[in-house]
Amino acid sequence: MDWLDALQHLRAEGAPGVLVTVTEVRGHAPREAGAKMVVSGSAAWDTVGGGNLEATVVERARVLLAAGATDPETMTFSLNEHAAVEHGRQCCGGVVSVLLEPQGARPVVAVFGVGHVGHELARVLSRLPLNLHLVDSREGQLAPARLADVTDGAAQVRLHHSPVPENVLAGLPAGAHVLIMSHDHAEDFVLCDAALRRDDLGSVGLIGSRAKWSRFRARLRAEGHSDAALERIACPIGLPGIPGKAPAVIAISVAADLLGRFGAAAAPAHPGRRGPETTTEAVT
Repeated sequence: MDWLDALQHLRAEGAPGVLVTVTEVRGHAPREAGAKMVVSGSAAWDTVGGGNLEATVVERARVLLAAGATDPETMTFSLNEHAAVEHGRQCCGGVVSVLLEPQGARPVVAVFGVGHVGHELARVLSRLPLNLHLVDSREGQLAPARLADVTDGAAQVRLHHSPVPENVLAGLPAGAHVLIMSHDHAEDFVLCDAALRRDDLGSVGLIGSRAKWSRFRARLRAEGHSDAALERIACPIGLPGIPGKAPAVIAISVAADLLGRFGAAAAPAHPGRRGPETTTEAVT
């Protein structure tokens, strides 16, 4: 796939990457200004010229990914026989500058149950840059006309009509945030059980009262889940202290709580950072 398809692929997978662009060329070089490639932790797509230049860029991109870096940086390469190289000499005679732009992984949120509250929550979340999965066992809840105000936002929205929604939960990527708010307490219970059988989810929230959660806790404990595991489910959901039970109020409270979780998960780290600009006398 080319660099644009690669970006879309990483976004759909909820995986981070680095977009690399040749920003300036002086003299002879293997690629022209504007050439791009995408680098992930384990793959690379398209090319900015191959050889030492590209190998050095890929290596640096993966340092940025490992560090969780968010700031772009520039690298400049002299392509001549006197330049020190790590990955093979390239003597085109020109000078090439490239821009490395980290593309953070979009958060993944799955809302199970698109009733009144689920629909309002989907409307709010759809305005954010994230991957949003909407799951319901009732096909009519996912009708395109009903969700027209959800599917036109910044989020990448995926609709899942499934009579067995726990199968959708099992297929979510690691780190996904799960919100359980179906129309049926029996379905909610099955989803809670399925969520607890994974230990790699970002968070799990269950709509309902403390009385509902008390009943669920007893039943989940009987299914073999430990008290420590049960602490991974938040019920009630949303920020504490916000009054009101209207669907929009609950949705805003839950969305605000999620934003806090996104921020905590994306705490920046910059080990090995070289700064905004690096000049490299060796190239491909």
